[in-house]
Amino acid sequence: MSLRPLTAPWFHAPAGHEKIWLGCAILWCFVMSLMMPYWHFRGKQNSTGEAYKVAPADFHVRVEKFVESNRVGTFKNANMANPLAQDLPLVEPPAGGDAYLLGRMWQWYPALRLRLGETYRVHLSALDLQHGFSLQPLNMNFQVVPGYDHVLTLTPTSKGEFTIVCNEFCGIGHSNMTGKIIVE
Repeated sequence: MSLRPLTAPWFHAPAGHEKIWLGCAILWCFVMSLMMPYWHFRGKQNSTGEAYKVAPADFHVRVEKFVESNRVGTFKNANMANPLAQDLPLVEPPAGGDAYLLGRMWQWYPALRLRLGETYRVHLSALDLQHGFSLQPLNMNFQVVPGYDHVLTLTPTSKGEFTIVCNEFCGIGHSNMTGKIIVE
C-alpha cells in the first residue's frame, strides 16, 4: 500500500542520465556473459573435473579401504582449539593413482601426503552436510556435497604443508574444520 494514491501517468520513460546508466548496465551484462566461457576455458576458474552420483555410505567405505591400503603413518593434529581434534591417518596414494578425501562434521579425513610433480585424481565427497573445500594458500575452492563424488586432477607444484579449510558454514564446529595435504 502506498502512502498516497498513484496519479496517472505513474510511469515515466527513462531520460537523460537514466538512459546512460541503463545503457551501461546492459552493456556490462553483455560483457560479463561473453566473459564466462573465456574464464571457464582459458582462465581455469571452474573445475572441469568429473562428478558422479554416489551414496554417502558407499563413499565412506571407499575412503576407509583407501586409508587401510595406503596408510603410512599418523598426522598429529595440532588444532588444539578444536575439542574434537584427533590424530588423522596419514595416507600416501600411489603416483598417478586415486586419493580420497571425506568431509564430515567437523573434519577433513584423512591427511594426504603427495609427491611433488606427480599427478593424482583426488575424489572429494561429504558424508553429512555441504562443505567447502578451500586449499590454502592456493585459493582453490570447491563445494562438496553429499551424494556426489567430485574428481579433481591435481599435480602439486610446490613442497609444503597445505591446509584444507571448510568455507561453507556447516554447524557449530565449522570454524575448526581443517585438514592437511603434505607435499614432499
